Amino acid sequence: MNTSLLTPLKLTLQYCNTCNLDCIFCYGDCGAQTRKELSCEQWKEFISYLVANGFIHVFFEGGEPFSRPEFMEILEFTCPQMLVWVRTNGTLITREIAHRLKQIHVGTVLIDLHGATAATHDYLVGRNGSFEAARLAAVDLVNVGIPVFLLCILNRRNVAELQEYLRLATEIGAQKVGLLRLYPLGRAKRRWSELSLSLNETMDAIRSLMVPSGIKLMQSWHPNDGNCCWQNAAVNAWGDSIGCPYLREYVNYGNILSIPFLETWHHPLWKALRSGNVVDSCSDCTGTQKSRGGCRSTAFAFHGMWDAPDPFCQTLNKGVDLRVLPQRLL
Repeated sequence: MNTSLLTPLKLTLQYCNTCNLDCIFCYGDCGAQTRKELSCEQWKEFISYLVANGFIHVFFEGGEPFSRPEFMEILEFTCPQMLVWVRTNGTLITREIAHRLKQIHVGTVLIDLHGATAATHDYLVGRNGSFEAARLAAVDLVNVGIPVFLLCILNRRNVAELQEYLRLATEIGAQKVGLLRLYPLGRAKRRWSELSLSLNETMDAIRSLMVPSGIKLMQSWHPNDGNCCWQNAAVNAWGDSIGCPYLREYVNYGNILSIPFLETWHHPLWKALRSGNVVDSCSDCTGTQKSRGGCRSTAFAFHGMWDAPDPFCQTLNKGVDLRVLPQRLL
């Protein structure tokens, strides 16, 4: 694994930790934090720093980034300087906003749609009508020519709908579907017994899928399981450099208001995580991802060690029941 990179290849900016929904598995536990988020001007200063240091691609997410009224201003500032992707729940994107996103050249929009039916999705996000609003937003974005990916956090409530979900993605015109693992973070930890699946249940569901022509399926399990710490970086809503959005509860490499971001890239723990020095790895996953050891967030969550095996990989699981969280996380 290349540990000599001068900058990370992928950068996520968690623009806010506020949201208009109330997802039962919200990783950020939106609204619970009382810290002051970075202002619009502070984000602009940071984006200018990134451009000056050769960054060419940024990925915005939240919370729900469109819940902050100046987010469009941030996009208009960033898009002329970098390739911009946005992750959103879609419910605040009107047809007019979709047209504006096309005009300012947003590259791709990823929409969280957590089920193939309104009953499932609306239950998971805590707001009736959210499914239809997100679906219409996706259609509007496709119609104006913006590539759309659909993201689904796989759990016990939606696992039976996956084939129908792929059909829905085809109807919408999405280019890609991402089936994402459930991470033990935020509110998800408190609803783990209700939502979590065993690894066998997950793999059986994924293997049964027939992927329609024109849809690319991305899934974060064996053999597509990689240690992304070597290329990923993230800054949260308060300016903390956290390496990966899924490490948000476990690491803090320094705050960009007090230390230059690129100095945090050389933090000893971050360097250790992206080194690939782990106690066990999967050759199939390494072969597809070109990295060793699988996800460091879930490895640490279940084993309490940074160099531990990732239990979401069938080769590395070795009897770990993913339906039961370690007591220390609770």
